[in-house]
Amino acid sequence: MATSPHNATATGEPQHDRLSAEYLDVLDRFHNELTVHKNASEHTVRNYIADATNLMQFLTHDGNGDPIPLADIEIGNLRQWLLHLSSQGASSGTLARRIAGIRSFFTFTTRAGITATNPASRLSTPKKATRLPTVLQQSHTEDVLTQPFEPPADDAKLTKAQRATRARDIALVELLYATGMRVSELVNLDTTDVDWTAGLITVLGKGNKQRRIPFGGPSQRALTEWLEVRNHLASDGQEALFVGVRGGRINQRQVRDVVHRATAKRANSPEISPHGLRHSAATHMVENGADIRQVQEFLGHATLSSTQIYTHVSLGKLKDSYTRAHPRA
Repeated sequence: MATSPHNATATGEPQHDRLSAEYLDVLDRFHNELTVHKNASEHTVRNYIADATNLMQFLTHDGNGDPIPLADIEIGNLRQWLLHLSSQGASSGTLARRIAGIRSFFTFTTRAGITATNPASRLSTPKKATRLPTVLQQSHTEDVLTQPFEPPADDAKLTKAQRATRARDIALVELLYATGMRVSELVNLDTTDVDWTAGLITVLGKGNKQRRIPFGGPSQRALTEWLEVRNHLASDGQEALFVGVRGGRINQRQVRDVVHRATAKRANSPEISPHGLRHSAATHMVENGADIRQVQEFLGHATLSSTQIYTHVSLGKLKDSYTRAHPRA
């Protein structure tokens, strides 16, 4: 019969030092499964381990350190845990992600013979509210990509490093929009990943899946100009395509700062993130007639359902086309 221990903290954060030896052992094995056998991303590993740890802490009886054995965990225990998280303010999206992590955990324990069945298999996932991504209007794109980087009035006074930083910022914003790549993919690019002859860039996406993405004339020109002055920032032997002011590989926070500054300077246009440029690239492709499966490959989505949000973003275009073209509109 399900019990209702409540040892998770008020914030839902797990307390590793209060877990039993059995729990700690299976967490280590689950971590090994994710990293070695599943080749999961660092982000996925961190979240799934946190989800399993949080559940285990919840299932440890009221402060006496006597947890429910893994083999005795039932779906009722899991539902009580989710109810507890919900009472702490977890959104439907957070609960859905937590459930995904716990399903993965119990799939592992069942396959490993630690549990006889998977108690999470019958958990229903709460419907996640659909939030359409913020995108640039196509008419604003040119200004957002060029206007913030116009030479300042005192351009002649800029140092070589400052000129190089400006060229870098132009190139990375252009490339994010041109390729729709994730910011994590951009910061991991090396100079050798650019195939100038074919006009393609090789990126390493989620799950270490490699794909090649075309990039057009404006981004090629911006990248060429950046590479001509890259040596004014890059430290010796640095292979990263984009570097920070200290010469090392640029990080995601620095890229986000650049994109936020660029989009914030355009009047009547939303301030967006690097992911917003990815959304914009995909949305504009769909609006201009690209096949949804080609956009899926372009973005590196594992499933078509992830890409189909862009068909919803473009409903305005669809309605306009319907009004113009349908005889009974």
